[in-house]
Amino acid sequence: MTDPRTLEGGTTEPTASEPGAPGATAHEPTAPGATPDVPEGSPDPNDRPPTSRRLTTIVALALVGVLGGAALFGAGFLLGDQQARMPGTPDDREALFAPFWDAYDAITGRFVGQTDGKALVEGAIRGMFEAIGDPFSGYLTSDEYKSSISGISGSFEGIGAVMMTRAEPGEEACDRAGPTCYIVVIRTLPDAPAARAGLRTDDRIVAIDDAPVDGLTIGETIDRVRGPRGSTVRLSIVRGQAETLELAIVRDIIQTEVVTSEIMVDGTVGYIRLDGFSSSAADDFHDQLAALVEAGARRIVFDLRGDPGGFVDAAEKIASEFIATGPVFWESFADGTELAHQALPGGVATDPAIEVVVLVDGGSASASEIVAGALQDTGRARLVGEQTFGKDTIQQWQTLTDDAGGFRLSVARWLTPDKRSIHELGLTPDVPVDVPADAESDVVLERALELLGAPAS
Repeated sequence: MTDPRTLEGGTTEPTASEPGAPGATAHEPTAPGATPDVPEGSPDPNDRPPTSRRLTTIVALALVGVLGGAALFGAGFLLGDQQARMPGTPDDREALFAPFWDAYDAITGRFVGQTDGKALVEGAIRGMFEAIGDPFSGYLTSDEYKSSISGISGSFEGIGAVMMTRAEPGEEACDRAGPTCYIVVIRTLPDAPAARAGLRTDDRIVAIDDAPVDGLTIGETIDRVRGPRGSTVRLSIVRGQAETLELAIVRDIIQTEVVTSEIMVDGTVGYIRLDGFSSSAADDFHDQLAALVEAGARRIVFDLRGDPGGFVDAAEKIASEFIATGPVFWESFADGTELAHQALPGGVATDPAIEVVVLVDGGSASASEIVAGALQDTGRARLVGEQTFGKDTIQQWQTLTDDAGGFRLSVARWLTPDKRSIHELGLTPDVPVDVPADAESDVVLERALELLGAPAS
């Protein structure tokens, strides 16, 4: 079985996107700790020489990590091949692993209760990933892995809410929910169960089916939110300064329509929105953008607000719709090597006469930031809105042998065309727009239309 690379940042029940690591195969050249209830707050291949063409598959935390109860935000990931290993501990690591085997032998040989060898090994693997302290890397059981990957396909069983972790005092990623790390709703999908039940942006999830989320990662939270179609999940939420609210949400099959578009302002402006970098997003985006251009739109509003990311290859393709030549991003690996991802041919809006503005906010992460950073650095578009999330890592997703689950591991960082790092900084809009909490209209879109000389009526 092959696995994906993603860039993960936020997560909806779905999310991801990230490029390669050694020992994995790449398929196509992906906020922290976020995961959409669609695909799991994030926008990932391997085992290729650094100089070879890296095909990367992006899943937005997502992570991310673009899952059926949350989403990967982040937006960038890779799929790695299951690795075959010779049994036993390598000679050069005998001393390092001696304490592990001492503990394992003691538990399996002297513990007075029942033991499950497979569960012990899975627990040890999970502990290794927790030890590296990266909110975008982690071990998943077989069911968790399959559930996460299914969200990337474009449909899943869940509630249709995008979630991510946020730490006090800012919005940076954090690992496990607790006193200063919150599970926050970034947005809900239109007409999905979460929206119909009254779940809102900025709602803070504090319990699921009466069990507190304290101590849970975003992935573990998503696993509890997701479930079979027709079943009910009860969310305890805190909204603003109000007391805790209880929402009962009936899960359903969520179809993720990640691209929407329309002609605005008497046919002179094309508006296109991307809600996640799923496996099909790039092709759909190409078709809808081409339709806008063919309809005569010479001014484009590209809305990436709340987009947690996904597949890295989708980010590369979508950036190439506007950029004709040159790198759209760089990939930097642990050994110090760097790889330029060049613009792909065939973009439908590369003509400089087509004016572009990109709408961004704190929920724009990972693969979204790859695209926004590419258009900003090349001068192809102005960014309008609020500071983006600041997730610059790419995750590889890989299965383990004997149905022992899998993992996602941060294996690379990405840089903008000018080699800027956005780690924990995000992208600063060319035209910042403060959004009042009580705004009754879309002030960011209105400002973008003003910049294009086409104010909203």
